[in-house]
Amino acid sequence: MLYFLVRGVLRLYFSLCKGWVVEGVENIPQAGGLIVVANHTSYWDPPILGAAMTRQVNIMAKVELFRYPLFGSILRLLGAFPVKRNAVDRSAIKQALAILKEDKVLGMFPEGTRSKTGRLGKAQPGVVLFATKSGAPILPAGIIMGKGRKGLVVKFGKPFFLTAESREREEAGKRIMAEIASLLN
Repeated sequence: MLYFLVRGVLRLYFSLCKGWVVEGVENIPQAGGLIVVANHTSYWDPPILGAAMTRQVNIMAKVELFRYPLFGSILRLLGAFPVKRNAVDRSAIKQALAILKEDKVLGMFPEGTRSKTGRLGKAQPGVVLFATKSGAPILPAGIIMGKGRKGLVVKFGKPFFLTAESREREEAGKRIMAEIASLLN
């Protein structure tokens, strides 16, 4: 309930204050486990992605955001869960796979951190692990923020599966980042 209330408020804000446009909504599968991946250049990216989606998104977020009790509680109520970056976080892995097994949406920023330059970096191996272990499709998204008050575009590409040939982690990571890059033009 809280998630949908917050999503509605964010949609109103982004529409009125940023003149946002969401493209490719028809590409979002309405059922089944799904991994949505996007570029990450701003603290606003997680709420933007959640507001643009037609389904609730459970976003994997850096553990540091959960260190503030009130903020961490709000994030958890909204479906986010912590991950320790630069480490093998078994708890986060189990939670991500459980989300997909329950036919829910897992939201990730494959680079594992924000890009300060706007350029896409290398995908971390987690998204490939989750896609191959769960068999869930990957939905690429591109978030394009204009300067100043106006100009916010979210584009969803077509979902894809990692094939047997593309399961080599580095190759699969490159494919994921290429799919995101194609939406940023």
